[in-house]
Amino acid sequence: MTDPTTEAAVRWLASVAPEPHACRLEWECDPFRATLLPAGSLWDVVLVPGRIGFPAFDVLSGLTDAPGPVLADLGGTRIGFFVPPGIADHFVGTGIRGAGRGTWVVVPCPGRSSGGMRWLVPPDGTGILNELVTLEHALHEAAARLAEEDRQL
Repeated sequence: MTDPTTEAAVRWLASVAPEPHACRLEWECDPFRATLLPAGSLWDVVLVPGRIGFPAFDVLSGLTDAPGPVLADLGGTRIGFFVPPGIADHFVGTGIRGAGRGTWVVVPCPGRSSGGMRWLVPPDGTGILNELVTLEHALHEAAARLAEEDRQL
């Protein structure tokens, strides 16, 4: 990995692994490998069904110049928004789950797709995360748009 942003992102993500050095080495040897990382120390993940997650991602991208890390599964059925630790449990909604302390998340190497996951916004290594209020607004706006589309059908 020669890109400084990717290297910083790998260090940041791997720092939560039980063996950070081993995690970094695994990604260096095979950047297409996914790994399980524990949530709850540097970040939580809010997992949203793709039907609302992709529209929420579009809204979020319009609200901020630099959204925090966002993962999506390759089938488009689920989106994961990285948020500050302790926040994931505050999100309540049909199909929405929080991954916080005591949970593990499948994470591909930054800038790569693997393990059925891909980055919509990879981490940049600085620790920037999606803000609670901004993500809530994006989810509400996406839900309102979907409800309007459903009414028009």
